[in-house]
Amino acid sequence: MRMSSQKASATRKPLAAAPEAKAPSRRRGRERVATLLAAGAVVFADKGFDAATMTEIAARAGASIGSLYQFFPTKAALADALLEQHMNVVHAHLDAIAAQAATQPLPELARALCNALVATRSANPGFVALLDSGNIDPAVIATIRKAMRQQVAAILQRRAPHLPAAELAAAAAAVLQMMKSAAAMQADVTLPGREAALAELAQMLHAYLQVRLGG
Repeated sequence: MRMSSQKASATRKPLAAAPEAKAPSRRRGRERVATLLAAGAVVFADKGFDAATMTEIAARAGASIGSLYQFFPTKAALADALLEQHMNVVHAHLDAIAAQAATQPLPELARALCNALVATRSANPGFVALLDSGNIDPAVIATIRKAMRQQVAAILQRRAPHLPAAELAAAAAAVLQMMKSAAAMQADVTLPGREAALAELAQMLHAYLQVRLGG
């Protein structure tokens, strides 16, 4: 599934205006693609999307420029693949939280939700650089946010199956904002007492869930 919309914004340079990346069919090809994606993430994190070049990415991966273009016809196609890769990690993390949500003590669930985006954001600086670049089609951002809200709502539903869908959706939006705040706190290296602040946020989320979901 492509993460990018095919419609270009009049005021942006969306990552979608490119052919899809070629999917490798053999293990060696998959390993090469993984290396190229890792190199792209590093270069995007170091230089940003606009300043990064395909030549630099190929050199970082120890690959020829032809090999890079074989799998990713454009820089936008590479960025698109990185977005999808990162969101797959986020979705898997949220699925793991959902699997324990029904029986997990509420304070632990609150901490798990608070830490969900912190961990994935810290491990994927290239993804953060892409989000901050201003080059992502707004439709892509909307798709990402909708999918995450739905996953958070599913987590809350396992804890409180009695809540109507509309209330779950509203609660999921509020919880997701707290999760994003936690990730922003962790990324702010100038913030004194970051760990203490994150613990405070987890307590706030716990208090909210206790009132909203019960238990």
